[in-house]
Amino acid sequence: MTNMSFTDKVILITGASSGIGATTAIYLSKQSAKLVLVGRKEGHLKKIALYCEKANGIKPLPITADLTEDAEVQKVVQETIDHFGRLDVLINNAGVIEMGGIKKSNMEMYDKVMGTNMRAVYQLTMLATPHLIESKGNIVNVSCVWSTKPSTMALAYNISKAALDQFTKCVALELAPDGVRVNAVNPGFVKTNLYNDTGLTEEQVDLFMKNVTSQTPLKKMIEAVEVSALIAYLASDNAKSITGGCFPIDNGRLLQ
Repeated sequence: MTNMSFTDKVILITGASSGIGATTAIYLSKQSAKLVLVGRKEGHLKKIALYCEKANGIKPLPITADLTEDAEVQKVVQETIDHFGRLDVLINNAGVIEMGGIKKSNMEMYDKVMGTNMRAVYQLTMLATPHLIESKGNIVNVSCVWSTKPSTMALAYNISKAALDQFTKCVALELAPDGVRVNAVNPGFVKTNLYNDTGLTEEQVDLFMKNVTSQTPLKKMIEAVEVSALIAYLASDNAKSITGGCFPIDNGRLLQ
């Protein structure tokens, strides 16, 4: 196996201001990557960019953007190419969750979730594709185990991740002749601030996490850095024969 160095590789990460995105940015900075960090929270983004710069001495390009706005998605790709001149890896990580099934739902919830979790991914990938073909690069999408495991907790979110898995496979098939690989990671519950944005209190989130942990075969939480390590592996030359895969990292949750 080759080592996992990303020297001279330009990697674009969405949702990079917190959670899995921020952890992945720091993880990849330690592998000498040139990073484009995209997020909505400018302050957080700059903080993560500083961490990354300290890790490898390479200044990341932070881009504050709302990926539900078409013009801002175009801006992200344009600024990446203007700044670094190339793109090697696209990590579609930005995502939102809304709790509730069909009985407690509305179309605003549906549009918000699908807009970020699927439409923005579709557009960003579409615009990045010519550059990834040029670099023989690859894409890693951050999906979820709930894409295939039915639950009643977050209907719109689960649908968006099911769509993302199919998107991953279709685009992998289409871009394989161009030498571009496309894969997804499908985490179970990772302790990030994603769940704090659902309207639940800190105590409710902790109780929720304890319940979830007790239900998984390995009886533990997933650390964000574990997901980052899987993303890095799939993005690296070590995974040069892997495309179209959706890889669970879920403490065995799908076994039940």
